[in-house]
Amino acid sequence: MLKGLYTAYTGMLNEQHRMDTLTNNLANAATVGYKKEGATSQAFGDILALKIKDASVGLANVRPLGYDNPGVKIGENYTDFTQGSYRITDNTYDLAISGNGFFVTEFTNKAGETSTMYTRAGQFTLTREGFLVTTEGDYVLDVNNRRIQLDTLTDSTIDTNGTIYQNGEAVATIQLADFEDYNYLEKYGESYYRPIEGATYTPADGVIHSGYLEMANVQVVSEMVNLIAVTRGYESNQKVIQTLDSTLEIAVTQLGRVQ
Repeated sequence: MLKGLYTAYTGMLNEQHRMDTLTNNLANAATVGYKKEGATSQAFGDILALKIKDASVGLANVRPLGYDNPGVKIGENYTDFTQGSYRITDNTYDLAISGNGFFVTEFTNKAGETSTMYTRAGQFTLTREGFLVTTEGDYVLDVNNRRIQLDTLTDSTIDTNGTIYQNGEAVATIQLADFEDYNYLEKYGESYYRPIEGATYTPADGVIHSGYLEMANVQVVSEMVNLIAVTRGYESNQKVIQTLDSTLEIAVTQLGRVQ
């Protein structure tokens, strides 16, 4: 019975984690370049099988069944990198990528430290000095990993290869980068990504479209349906705990009473 309480408790924690993930997706449904997240969980049977066969702690220390409590274990979050829908803006410096690839930016944190970040959010603008930057003010890099500086008094055009033209001359080419396995990308903020150990670069095959923005790949209706299902699951676990609590109260206060 006490293990039943633990099972329902872990179920509530798991549903709360899923709800946090879903509400974050809904909050960023209108964020340019946002990729929705999902939550995973691991069943008791899977964890038990792993623990029983876990020889890394020594065969003498493998945990028997009596030391494990049933329930669900919160797994890892994952990111869905599927293509988002396009929004037409007719702004030259609003760029969307069709296919695989990321824009490369020079990110500066609050401590003034710089690092390379990757993003699908192409809502760029020019600074007073003519540097092409993101909405956060981070510099967009060209194919030579240099900041892109343009003439603010001259109109620009950008072709599908990311080459920027002013007065009919190519002045810079926006860099696109890609990775073999997106599991080696760590999310930073809402739309930035950075590679972790094991990440392998690969040529990007994406095509750049000027005057468009790639919106979040969040389906609001689908997320709302999932949110309702999560709420129902949370309530079900609550009822299990209430039922078991009532049963325990009867066992403690009434069973064994001398009439």
